Amino acid sequence: MNKKRLLTGLQSSGKLHIGNYFGALRPAIELFEKYESFLMVADLHALTSVREPELLRQSTIDVVKDYLAAGVNPDEVTLFRQSDVPAHAELAWVLSCLMPVSYLELAHSYKDKVAKGLEANAGLFTYPVLMAADILLYDTDVVPVGKDQQQHIEYAREAAKKFRVAYEGLFTEPQGIFKEDVAVVPGTDGAKMSKSYKNTIPLFASQDEIKKAVMSIVTDSAGDMPINVYSIHRLFKGEAELAKLYEENKGKYGNLKNALIDDIDAYFAAMREKREQITDADVEAVLKKGAEKANKIAEAKLAEVYKVVGLR
Repeated sequence: MNKKRLLTGLQSSGKLHIGNYFGALRPAIELFEKYESFLMVADLHALTSVREPELLRQSTIDVVKDYLAAGVNPDEVTLFRQSDVPAHAELAWVLSCLMPVSYLELAHSYKDKVAKGLEANAGLFTYPVLMAADILLYDTDVVPVGKDQQQHIEYAREAAKKFRVAYEGLFTEPQGIFKEDVAVVPGTDGAKMSKSYKNTIPLFASQDEIKKAVMSIVTDSAGDMPINVYSIHRLFKGEAELAKLYEENKGKYGNLKNALIDDIDAYFAAMREKREQITDADVEAVLKKGAEKANKIAEAKLAEVYKVVGLR
Protein backbone atom coordinates (compact mmCIF):
# COMPACT_ATOMS: atom_id res chain seq x y z
CA MET A 1 0.00 0.00 0.00
CA ASN A 2 1.36 3.44 -0.94
CA LYS A 3 2.18 5.74 1.94
CA LYS A 4 0.61 9.16 2.17
CA ARG A 5 2.92 12.07 1.44
CA LEU A 6 4.42 14.54 3.94
CA LEU A 7 6.24 17.79 3.14
CA THR A 8 7.91 20.33 5.36
CA GLY A 9 10.59 22.96 4.93
CA LEU A 10 12.74 25.50 6.71
CA GLN A 11 14.17 28.74 5.36
CA SER A 12 17.89 29.04 4.68
CA SER A 13 18.03 32.53 6.16
CA GLY A 14 20.49 31.91 8.98
CA LYS A 15 21.23 29.38 11.68
CA LEU A 16 18.39 27.08 12.68
CA HIS A 17 17.19 27.44 16.24
CA ILE A 18 15.54 25.18 18.78
CA GLY A 19 12.12 26.49 17.74
CA ASN A 20 12.72 25.09 14.23
CA TYR A 21 13.79 21.77 15.76
CA PHE A 22 10.89 21.26 18.17
CA GLY A 23 8.24 22.95 16.03
CA ALA A 24 8.95 21.38 12.64
CA LEU A 25 12.07 19.22 12.33
CA ARG A 26 11.61 16.74 15.16
CA PRO A 27 7.89 16.21 14.47
CA ALA A 28 8.76 15.50 10.84
CA ILE A 29 11.52 13.05 11.79
CA GLU A 30 9.11 11.19 14.08
CA LEU A 31 6.71 10.77 11.14
CA PHE A 32 9.20 9.49 8.55
CA GLU A 33 8.29 5.82 8.85
CA LYS A 34 4.60 6.58 8.48
CA TYR A 35 4.80 8.82 5.38
CA GLU A 36 6.67 9.29 2.13
CA SER A 37 8.54 12.37 3.29
CA PHE A 38 9.88 15.42 1.48
CA LEU A 39 12.08 17.95 3.30
CA MET A 40 12.75 21.23 1.51
CA VAL A 41 15.36 23.90 2.13
CA ALA A 42 13.24 26.97 1.36
CA ASP A 43 15.87 29.25 -0.17
CA LEU A 44 13.38 31.02 -2.45
CA HIS A 45 11.34 32.00 0.59
CA ALA A 46 14.53 33.28 2.22
CA LEU A 47 14.88 35.91 -0.51
CA THR A 48 12.10 37.90 1.17
CA SER A 49 14.60 38.98 3.83
CA VAL A 50 18.15 37.86 2.93
CA ARG A 51 20.18 40.25 0.77
CA GLU A 52 23.60 38.63 1.17
CA PRO A 53 24.27 35.97 -1.53
CA GLU A 54 27.04 34.20 0.38
CA LEU A 55 24.93 34.08 3.53
CA LEU A 56 22.10 32.46 1.58
CA ARG A 57 24.40 29.88 0.00
CA GLN A 58 26.11 29.03 3.28
CA SER A 59 22.83 28.91 5.16
CA THR A 60 21.54 26.32 2.69
CA ILE A 61 24.56 24.11 3.40
CA ASP A 62 24.17 24.66 7.13
CA VAL A 63 20.46 23.80 7.13
CA VAL A 64 21.12 20.48 5.39
CA LYS A 65 23.87 19.64 7.87
CA ASP A 66 21.40 20.41 10.64
CA TYR A 67 18.81 18.11 9.06
CA LEU A 68 21.28 15.26 8.73
CA ALA A 69 22.71 15.71 12.23
CA ALA A 70 19.22 15.79 13.73
CA GLY A 71 18.44 12.37 12.28
CA VAL A 72 17.22 12.78 8.71
CA ASN A 73 18.14 9.74 6.61
CA PRO A 74 18.53 10.90 2.97
CA ASP A 75 17.97 7.30 1.81
CA GLU A 76 14.46 7.40 3.26
CA VAL A 77 13.59 11.07 2.86
CA THR A 78 13.71 13.29 -0.23
CA LEU A 79 15.83 16.22 0.96
CA PHE A 80 16.10 18.97 -1.65
CA ARG A 81 16.77 22.65 -2.28
CA GLN A 82 13.68 24.60 -3.34
CA SER A 83 15.48 26.58 -6.07
CA ASP A 84 16.70 23.33 -7.65
CA VAL A 85 13.07 22.65 -8.61
CA PRO A 86 11.88 25.47 -10.93
CA ALA A 87 8.30 24.18 -10.86
CA HIS A 88 7.81 25.76 -7.41
CA ALA A 89 8.12 29.31 -8.75
CA GLU A 90 6.20 28.47 -11.94
CA LEU A 91 3.21 26.99 -10.11
CA ALA A 92 3.25 29.90 -7.65
CA TRP A 93 2.67 32.29 -10.56
CA VAL A 94 -0.29 30.28 -11.84
CA LEU A 95 -1.82 30.17 -8.36
CA SER A 96 -1.18 33.87 -7.74
CA CYS A 97 -3.38 34.61 -10.74
CA LEU A 98 -6.26 32.94 -8.87
CA MET A 99 -5.78 34.23 -5.32
CA PRO A 100 -7.60 37.49 -4.39
CA VAL A 101 -5.45 40.30 -3.00
CA SER A 102 -7.97 40.81 -0.22
CA TYR A 103 -7.42 37.20 0.91
CA LEU A 104 -3.63 37.57 0.96
CA GLU A 105 -4.00 40.74 3.04
CA LEU A 106 -5.38 38.59 5.85
CA ALA A 107 -2.12 36.63 6.24
CA HIS A 108 -0.99 36.73 9.87
CA SER A 109 2.67 36.21 9.00
CA TYR A 110 2.69 39.20 6.65
CA LYS A 111 1.03 41.53 9.14
CA ASP A 112 3.21 40.34 12.02
CA LYS A 113 6.48 40.77 10.13
CA VAL A 114 5.56 44.20 8.83
CA ALA A 115 4.63 45.19 12.39
CA LYS A 116 8.10 44.05 13.45
CA GLY A 117 9.66 46.42 10.93
CA LEU A 118 10.40 44.10 8.00
CA GLU A 119 10.19 45.57 4.50
CA ALA A 120 6.71 45.09 3.02
CA ASN A 121 7.94 43.67 -0.29
CA ALA A 122 5.77 41.80 -2.78
CA GLY A 123 7.57 38.54 -2.04
CA LEU A 124 6.60 38.75 1.62
CA PHE A 125 3.03 39.53 0.61
CA THR A 126 2.75 36.56 -1.79
CA TYR A 127 4.71 34.23 0.50
CA PRO A 128 1.59 32.09 1.19
CA VAL A 129 1.11 31.49 -2.54
CA LEU A 130 4.62 30.13 -3.00
CA MET A 131 4.12 28.01 0.10
CA ALA A 132 0.87 26.70 -1.39
CA ALA A 133 2.77 25.78 -4.55
CA ASP A 134 5.43 24.00 -2.48
CA ILE A 135 2.76 21.85 -0.90
CA LEU A 136 0.44 21.24 -3.85
CA LEU A 137 3.17 20.28 -6.33
CA TYR A 138 3.71 16.98 -4.54
CA ASP A 139 0.06 16.21 -3.81
CA THR A 140 1.04 16.49 -0.18
CA ASP A 141 -1.35 14.88 2.28
CA VAL A 142 0.08 16.22 5.54
CA VAL A 143 2.27 19.13 6.62
CA PRO A 144 3.75 19.22 10.16
CA VAL A 145 3.56 22.84 11.30
CA GLY A 146 3.33 24.96 14.41
CA LYS A 147 -0.20 25.81 15.48
CA ASP A 148 0.42 29.44 14.56
CA GLN A 149 1.10 28.33 10.96
CA GLN A 150 -2.26 26.69 10.44
CA GLN A 151 -3.23 29.57 8.17
CA HIS A 152 -0.55 28.49 5.66
CA ILE A 153 -2.34 25.15 5.30
CA GLU A 154 -5.61 27.00 4.78
CA TYR A 155 -4.01 29.02 1.98
CA ALA A 156 -2.83 25.85 0.27
CA ARG A 157 -6.28 24.31 0.55
CA GLU A 158 -7.88 27.50 -0.76
CA ALA A 159 -5.49 27.59 -3.72
CA ALA A 160 -6.42 24.00 -4.58
CA LYS A 161 -10.12 24.92 -4.39
CA LYS A 162 -9.66 28.03 -6.53
CA PHE A 163 -7.91 25.95 -9.18
CA ARG A 164 -10.64 23.31 -9.06
CA VAL A 165 -13.35 25.92 -9.60
CA ALA A 166 -11.49 27.70 -12.41
CA TYR A 167 -10.20 24.60 -14.19
CA GLU A 168 -10.39 21.16 -12.58
CA GLY A 169 -9.36 19.32 -9.44
CA LEU A 170 -5.70 18.46 -9.93
CA PHE A 171 -4.46 18.91 -6.36
CA THR A 172 -4.69 17.04 -3.08
CA GLU A 173 -5.93 19.34 -0.30
CA PRO A 174 -3.41 18.98 2.57
CA GLN A 175 -4.01 18.63 6.27
CA GLY A 176 -1.83 20.08 9.02
CA ILE A 177 -0.30 17.97 11.77
CA PHE A 178 0.07 19.91 15.00
CA LYS A 179 1.87 19.04 18.23
CA GLU A 180 0.00 21.00 20.87
CA ASP A 181 2.84 20.99 23.41
CA VAL A 182 5.35 22.60 21.03
CA ALA A 183 2.99 24.39 18.66
CA VAL A 184 4.65 27.75 19.35
CA VAL A 185 8.16 27.64 20.81
CA PRO A 186 8.80 30.87 22.74
CA GLY A 187 11.86 32.99 22.10
CA THR A 188 14.10 34.78 24.56
CA ASP A 189 11.66 37.70 24.70
CA GLY A 190 8.58 35.55 25.23
CA ALA A 191 7.28 36.02 21.66
CA LYS A 192 7.41 33.23 19.08
CA MET A 193 11.01 32.16 18.48
CA SER A 194 11.97 33.46 15.04
CA LYS A 195 15.12 34.51 13.20
CA SER A 196 13.17 37.56 12.04
CA TYR A 197 12.62 38.63 15.65
CA LYS A 198 16.25 37.99 16.72
CA ASN A 199 15.10 36.10 19.81
CA THR A 200 16.47 32.64 19.08
CA ILE A 201 18.62 30.00 20.74
CA PRO A 202 20.73 28.45 17.92
CA LEU A 203 20.22 24.73 17.37
CA PHE A 204 23.84 23.55 17.38
CA ALA A 205 25.40 26.39 19.31
CA SER A 206 28.50 26.16 21.48
CA GLN A 207 27.97 26.28 25.22
CA ASP A 208 29.09 29.92 25.24
CA GLU A 209 26.51 30.78 22.55
CA ILE A 210 23.81 28.90 24.46
CA LYS A 211 24.76 30.74 27.65
CA LYS A 212 24.61 34.13 25.95
CA ALA A 213 21.15 33.39 24.50
CA VAL A 214 19.69 31.92 27.69
CA MET A 215 21.01 34.68 29.89
CA SER A 216 19.22 37.18 27.63
CA ILE A 217 15.82 35.58 28.29
CA VAL A 218 13.44 38.20 29.62
CA THR A 219 12.41 37.01 33.08
CA ASP A 220 8.77 37.98 32.92
CA SER A 221 7.48 36.37 36.09
CA ALA A 222 4.35 35.35 37.91
CA GLY A 223 5.26 35.35 41.57
CA ASP A 224 8.58 33.49 41.78
CA MET A 225 8.08 31.66 38.46
CA PRO A 226 10.15 32.94 35.47
CA ILE A 227 7.57 32.13 32.81
CA ASN A 228 9.76 32.59 29.75
CA VAL A 229 12.57 30.42 31.13
CA TYR A 230 10.13 27.70 32.14
CA SER A 231 8.33 27.74 28.78
CA ILE A 232 11.59 26.85 27.03
CA HIS A 233 12.81 24.49 29.75
CA ARG A 234 9.72 22.29 29.48
CA LEU A 235 10.90 21.22 26.02
CA PHE A 236 13.84 19.45 27.64
CA LYS A 237 12.47 18.02 30.90
CA GLY A 238 9.28 16.45 32.20
CA GLU A 239 6.75 18.47 34.18
CA ALA A 240 7.36 16.61 37.46
CA GLU A 241 11.14 17.02 37.31
CA LEU A 242 10.80 20.69 36.44
CA ALA A 243 8.30 21.30 39.23
CA LYS A 244 10.84 20.06 41.78
CA LEU A 245 13.69 22.08 40.24
CA TYR A 246 11.69 25.30 40.10
CA GLU A 247 10.32 24.84 43.61
CA GLU A 248 13.82 24.35 45.02
CA ASN A 249 15.09 27.43 43.17
CA LYS A 250 12.10 29.72 43.64
CA GLY A 251 13.14 33.27 42.85
CA LYS A 252 16.71 32.19 41.90
CA TYR A 253 16.56 33.07 38.21
CA GLY A 254 20.31 32.67 37.69
CA ASN A 255 20.24 29.08 38.95
CA LEU A 256 17.31 28.20 36.72
CA LYS A 257 18.92 29.72 33.66
CA ASN A 258 22.14 27.79 34.36
CA ALA A 259 20.11 24.58 34.63
CA LEU A 260 18.49 25.35 31.29
CA ILE A 261 21.91 25.97 29.71
CA ASP A 262 23.15 22.57 30.91
CA ASP A 263 20.03 20.79 29.67
CA ILE A 264 20.16 22.38 26.20
CA ASP A 265 23.87 21.59 25.89
CA ALA A 266 23.38 17.96 26.94
CA TYR A 267 20.33 17.42 24.72
CA PHE A 268 22.10 18.43 21.51
CA ALA A 269 25.65 17.19 22.35
CA ALA A 270 25.56 13.98 20.27
CA MET A 271 23.86 15.73 17.33
CA ARG A 272 26.44 18.52 17.47
CA GLU A 273 29.28 15.99 17.31
CA LYS A 274 27.67 14.24 14.34
CA ARG A 275 27.19 17.54 12.53
CA GLU A 276 30.89 18.34 12.76
CA GLN A 277 31.64 15.22 10.67
CA ILE A 278 29.38 16.21 7.75
CA THR A 279 31.22 17.89 4.84
CA ASP A 280 29.96 20.35 2.21
CA ALA A 281 30.55 17.65 -0.40
CA ASP A 282 28.25 15.30 1.54
CA VAL A 283 25.57 17.98 1.47
CA GLU A 284 25.82 18.61 -2.27
CA ALA A 285 25.54 14.88 -2.96
CA VAL A 286 22.38 14.66 -0.85
CA LEU A 287 20.83 17.72 -2.53
CA LYS A 288 21.60 16.43 -6.02
CA LYS A 289 19.92 13.12 -5.26
CA GLY A 290 16.92 14.86 -3.71
CA ALA A 291 16.53 17.31 -6.60
CA GLU A 292 16.39 14.48 -9.12
CA LYS A 293 13.43 12.85 -7.39
CA ALA A 294 11.67 16.11 -6.54
CA ASN A 295 11.97 17.41 -10.10
CA LYS A 296 10.55 14.22 -11.55
CA ILE A 297 7.39 14.55 -9.45
CA ALA A 298 7.10 18.35 -9.65
CA GLU A 299 7.60 18.56 -13.43
CA ALA A 300 4.94 15.92 -14.02
CA LYS A 301 2.43 17.87 -11.91
CA LEU A 302 3.34 21.18 -13.55
CA ALA A 303 2.85 19.62 -16.99
CA GLU A 304 -0.69 18.68 -15.95
CA VAL A 305 -1.32 22.22 -14.74
CA TYR A 306 0.04 23.86 -17.88
CA LYS A 307 -2.04 21.60 -20.10
CA VAL A 308 -5.22 22.37 -18.16
CA VAL A 309 -4.73 26.16 -18.12
CA GLY A 310 -3.76 26.25 -21.81
CA LEU A 311 -0.01 26.88 -21.63
CA ARG A 312 0.94 23.55 -23.16
